Amino acid sequence: MWNPDVYLAFSDHRGRPFFDLLARVGADAPRRVADLGCGPGNLTVTLAQRWPGAVIEAVDSSPEMVEAARARGLDAAVGEVGSWRPRPDTDVVVTNAVLQWVPGHLELMVRWAGELPAGAWIAMQVPGNFDAPSHRAVREVAGRPDFAAALAGVHIRGGEAVQAPVRYAEALTAAGCTVDAWETTYVHELHGEDPVLDWITGTALTEIETALPGELWQRYRAEIRPLLAEAYPAGSDGRTFFPFRRIFVVARVGS
Repeated sequence: MWNPDVYLAFSDHRGRPFFDLLARVGADAPRRVADLGCGPGNLTVTLAQRWPGAVIEAVDSSPEMVEAARARGLDAAVGEVGSWRPRPDTDVVVTNAVLQWVPGHLELMVRWAGELPAGAWIAMQVPGNFDAPSHRAVREVAGRPDFAAALAGVHIRGGEAVQAPVRYAEALTAAGCTVDAWETTYVHELHGEDPVLDWITGTALTEIETALPGELWQRYRAEIRPLLAEAYPAGSDGRTFFPFRRIFVVARVGS
């Protein structure tokens, strides 16, 4: 289950890649802007501010996130990104930190390129840190005997969850798009007793928390905590620096 409050605990850090992504979208007056995986809507509302004449279409698979987005005045709907189809007037499609959850999403983006009108924009950003110490720790602890059985049905993502920027560029260029693809490693300054654990609890650990009964979930947290503290030690001033690689793609659909 996605918890909007936990997710928003790092809203400033999580929001920065969104704005870096949208800065490369050159749409002037789109008719419809679709935000797929809108989350609690705190970033979606900025799309309406940028393009006040556009219909803002907000979709998320989490009812809790959709409820939070609706509380912000958005006409959000529960839906799956993998089955979404663009309406004829869709001129911008945004997916921010979403497609890593969708198997086969590269082929999905190519399909969108074939369904969107000429000149439309596809803008996506995904985490590229699945081989980072944080995610290696997630997988290591999940594989321990105390947790393996309860997590047998949970797909814990590794590096295969996303592609390299060049792979997205190749596929979308072949689909007739003009593509801008890049990667950035942000170094987030975090504070608190277990800041990296708090961060991944709102994202990478959501499915694990859902799958583990309460006591077992607390044991999982207790066992991953020292691994994260060793990989991301806090300084004497209490600051923890958390490198986070992200992958960006902006594609403009050809004629």
